[in-house]
Amino acid sequence: MAIRNGVYGLAVLAAVLAAAPPAAAQSYPNKPVRVLLGYTPGGAADGAMRPLAKVLEPLLGQPIVIEPRPGAAGAVAADVISKTAPDGYTLYLADSGPLTVAPHLTKVAYNGITSFTHLGSVCVLPSLLVAHPSVPATTVAELIALTKREPGKWSYGTSGIAGPHHMSGEYFKSFTGADLLHVPYKGGAPAMTDLIGGQVPLLFSSLGPAVGPVKTGRIRALAVTSAKRSAAFPDVPTLDELGLKGFESSAWFGLIGPAGMPAEVVNRLSQALLKAGEDRGLQENYKAAGCDPDFANPARTLEKIKADLAKWAKVIKDANIKAE
Repeated sequence: MAIRNGVYGLAVLAAVLAAAPPAAAQSYPNKPVRVLLGYTPGGAADGAMRPLAKVLEPLLGQPIVIEPRPGAAGAVAADVISKTAPDGYTLYLADSGPLTVAPHLTKVAYNGITSFTHLGSVCVLPSLLVAHPSVPATTVAELIALTKREPGKWSYGTSGIAGPHHMSGEYFKSFTGADLLHVPYKGGAPAMTDLIGGQVPLLFSSLGPAVGPVKTGRIRALAVTSAKRSAAFPDVPTLDELGLKGFESSAWFGLIGPAGMPAEVVNRLSQALLKAGEDRGLQENYKAAGCDPDFANPARTLEKIKADLAKWAKVIKDANIKAE
């Protein structure tokens, strides 16, 4: 009888254990979560992660430790995270560059899709097409016609070769046939200074630095490159609205981890990320910085990565863009 009861007890215990959720789901996270950044403190990645961390910490019940790992325009951090233990305690707030642009320009030690667990997107950073007031074109249609009428005369500046604004500029050229020469700068600040001073007539720029000069009339905003109008410039139309149907060119931030993370941990993080996206304070913070909130689940994020990989492969090949 005792043996029979013992066997029955073991069977019950086994059933209970089988029905219980996995340990990872029960306990994660039980220590601080580290999030790598691909750039130095003070930049756009830092500005996106710090307010996000404040919202995520109470949702996860653990501190978030931000750790810059700058180098190779975010590719160094991407390489590090691809080789990290997939336990959910080391993540990376990645921008789209190292995942969708860098693989077409240089040999990287990771695959933008299969080397990572994509937890969700956070916000998008469109480019703003701005002109010096001396440019005799007040609309995008007039600008395109002007460059074709005077080939070799017009140029546009950006913050650097193969950056998101360079991609926007070359995509614009391929989409419209506009005749424009790219003038790369070592950063957005000197590019904006030269645009205001009239040394370069056009600029594909980040939104934040353009707010003041546009409001004061020192430069003129023609269009944004995102699929929807930006909160920072609600009166400026998208290129799609202006007749370039399907045009969309935006950098973005997303949260990723190494490949092979447990499904329970992925669900915990992706749901927390979507919940954080509902926070009004975080939304307003992002809008003010020119990074429009775009919190998406892993499936939609992965679709965007695949689409961007194909898009930028063609643009880079057609424009013969080479890494610096």
